[in-house]
Amino acid sequence: MSLALARPAPDAPPLDLDAILPELTAAFAATAAQHDRDASFPFENFDLLRRHDLLALTAPERLGGRAADLPTTLKVVQGVARGEPATALVLVMQYLFHASLDGRAGFTDELKAQVVGDAVRHGALINALRVEPDLGTPARGGLPATVARRTADGWRLSGRKIYSTGSPALTWMIVWARTDEETPRVGGFLVHKDAPGRTIEATWDHTGLRASGSHDVVFEDTPIPAHHALDPKPPGTPQAADPAMAVWSPVLTAAIYDAVARAARDWFVQWLIERQPANLGASLSTLPRFQELVGEIDGLLLRNKVLLDSAAEGRLGAGQGGLVKHLVTENAIAAVEKAIAASGNPGLSRHNPLQRHYRDVLCGRIHTPQADVVLAGAGKQAFAAAIRS
Repeated sequence: MSLALARPAPDAPPLDLDAILPELTAAFAATAAQHDRDASFPFENFDLLRRHDLLALTAPERLGGRAADLPTTLKVVQGVARGEPATALVLVMQYLFHASLDGRAGFTDELKAQVVGDAVRHGALINALRVEPDLGTPARGGLPATVARRTADGWRLSGRKIYSTGSPALTWMIVWARTDEETPRVGGFLVHKDAPGRTIEATWDHTGLRASGSHDVVFEDTPIPAHHALDPKPPGTPQAADPAMAVWSPVLTAAIYDAVARAARDWFVQWLIERQPANLGASLSTLPRFQELVGEIDGLLLRNKVLLDSAAEGRLGAGQGGLVKHLVTENAIAAVEKAIAASGNPGLSRHNPLQRHYRDVLCGRIHTPQADVVLAGAGKQAFAAAIRS
């Protein structure tokens, strides 16, 4: 059955994802190895996503988006990531922002219309820049070193952000900073790519997701309009949680790495079919031990499908999103590791994609929420429930 979306505007045709996604997967896969080798950003992938009207997929309809639900968005992310996962990671950041836009503090109707309108008309991308050399991720606590200083007509921003995913292509950046007030406040400041004093330092030389453009972004006295301060609050102020995002974020992040594992699995199966050692006189796929191994891999990926679909369709509680992300990521890594171990030298050869899939899938462990936080939180909930009962 073809999956179509509601029209965001009278002249916007519905999307036939069953026709579009295989084309995107193939196109992105065709250049993935080159982008990985060069650590180059896949600008052309985002041009293709824009031409297919997929960059505002989750934005509100009233602003020109398609207001896609989580199952639909999951389908798109999986298709993109199966071809090129760094593209999918940048796209997930875009989708999460747009889907949560109405609940985001400090975004006036004017700012919402501007940011989404740029995405609809020009393919503009947005992401939050939060991580710093000394702070690490703000999810672990601490004050950012990036400072916003008051001026007569707004703010001036100075600081350095690392791991700024998608930086070469971002039109908008939400920069996590503290104010220079006597009692500092902390929050996001919306910065346009053309703001003076913003530079990108090409520092990203990672083992995996090499095409993500996660470079350092440096701000030196960058001017920010007053209304681009997104309601900064005193440190420790409870943040209003969006229950939907507690599911959307872990599901879509985990889906990237599940898709990488599926691409690895497909290559491995085809390699087993084509590989015919002279001493065997038959394909490796005829050997029971390889048949059993592929069965184990498919079992891990089946668990992932059940977990992701169940979470996306609301059959799991919002509090289980972190566990879903953790389990899906570990299953994906285990699946690729099995293929790597069994394939020997061919699996580790840079002429074949399996080693790239392995390097990419390992990045799944990095994203928030990380394993220790997820498992400790699940354990605390279990003890609390036992004490109440």
